[in-house]
Amino acid sequence: DPQKPIQVDPKVYPIGEPTPESPIFVTTNFSLTYFIVSGEIENSGISAHLVVCDTEGQSVLTAWAAGKFVGEKIAKFIKDIKLEQQVKTRKLIIPGFVSQISGDLEENLPGWEVIVACQEASDIPSFVKNVKLT
Repeated sequence: DPQKPIQVDPKVYPIGEPTPESPIFVTTNFSLTYFIVSGEIENSGISAHLVVCDTEGQSVLTAWAAGKFVGEKIAKFIKDIKLEQQVKTRKLIIPGFVSQISGDLEENLPGWEVIVACQEASDIPSFVKNVKLT
């Protein structure tokens, strides 16, 4: 169906060989977004966890505008998948274009810190070199 966006399964994807201390990136399940973000994390040379939230296959800005990629829903997904049992770090890295959800996300996930990343996935390699992620 051409009306249905191509999407990947919402879950935590390992990029490289992440440990419980590895950084945690958050994005949507639009397949193009997933492949670009995961590829740029790989290009950065680090291992990470990539939390892919169910946004019905919508991109970051589209899903945010539709209320599907917002703090409350991301927090619920993180709780539902029991991410806190899989990792030791309590820092989530979100796309820069949705920086405005950081406060709501922290409010819905007490004890977690939200780091606002770059706006473009192509800037992830320089972002990880210049920001303390863990």
